[in-house]
Amino acid sequence: MTSALDYEILDLRHYSATHLRPVLDQESLVWRERLHWDFRASADLMLQYLDSHILPGYVTVDRSGVSGFVFCVYEESKAVIGDVFAVSRTSDEPADEVESRLLEFLIELLQNSPGVDRIESQLLLHPHGSHEAVFERNGFTTHPRLFMELDLRNGGLRCAPRAGISPSPELEMRRWRESDFAAAGRLIASAYERHLDSRINDQYRSVAGSLRFLHNIVRFPGCGTFDPAASFVITGPGFENMVAMLLCSRVRDDVGHVTQICVADRYRGQGLATQMLHACANDLRSRGVGELTLTVTEANAVAVSLYRNCGFREKHSFDAMVWERAAGRPL
Repeated sequence: MTSALDYEILDLRHYSATHLRPVLDQESLVWRERLHWDFRASADLMLQYLDSHILPGYVTVDRSGVSGFVFCVYEESKAVIGDVFAVSRTSDEPADEVESRLLEFLIELLQNSPGVDRIESQLLLHPHGSHEAVFERNGFTTHPRLFMELDLRNGGLRCAPRAGISPSPELEMRRWRESDFAAAGRLIASAYERHLDSRINDQYRSVAGSLRFLHNIVRFPGCGTFDPAASFVITGPGFENMVAMLLCSRVRDDVGHVTQICVADRYRGQGLATQMLHACANDLRSRGVGELTLTVTEANAVAVSLYRNCGFREKHSFDAMVWERAAGRPL
């Protein structure tokens, strides 16, 4: 398709890393400026997939070459729109409008694919509302989310931890171990049962899905480089039953990011999340890390209140979008 603005929207699989690298370099600058995030590892991973020519998506191509892209990944009957980004080369159509066109093309493809029954997307880089109209027009439900940050250079957390781990003497807090995967998967599936975030990310609904989620966090650089020294678990009786967990990654040498924090239902309200946040922040600060960030669904009022009370401030807001075919309407 050739638009009135003289660019085409073409299949991403026809293009290689060489074609996309300049655009990803521009996107990396935005990640660094907006979120203090070193996006280069994620960009390099995407470039590897591009050279295999199997990544579904579209690009915009003008006289100067590729100026934007959108892509998705498939997980059985679900598609996840992973990223969209465009560089505006004309004042007639801003970059966000080009991105919306790319999203329209990909959403149309996915919604007309018989094997796709669910579509998810969390466009962390893009401010809340940037592409909301495109998704709502195509039947998606939007869930606003917050990106929050804590300055570790000025004392860290404001909320005081309790004197002990909890009133339960059988609990023990320790750092993450490689052998924790199975217990962590069970904890996530249990902790997010009937939780709003399990509507946003259906991996939380099963142990198998939670294990895939954990694998992506620990093994791949999409959410930074996993930092086991700043990741903590709390175990229950027999030290085998995991009742709480905080996982942390490094998204820049001097910035940590909480990728997961959850507490089993029966142990909530005992200060375990605060205890783990303190342990994480103290470990990072001891190694010269100056900032800790996290994301939270805006409607999760209890969690938002906890983070605000601990000194996190809202730096950025973005949208999580969900569409489901099986229900006959968006989830």
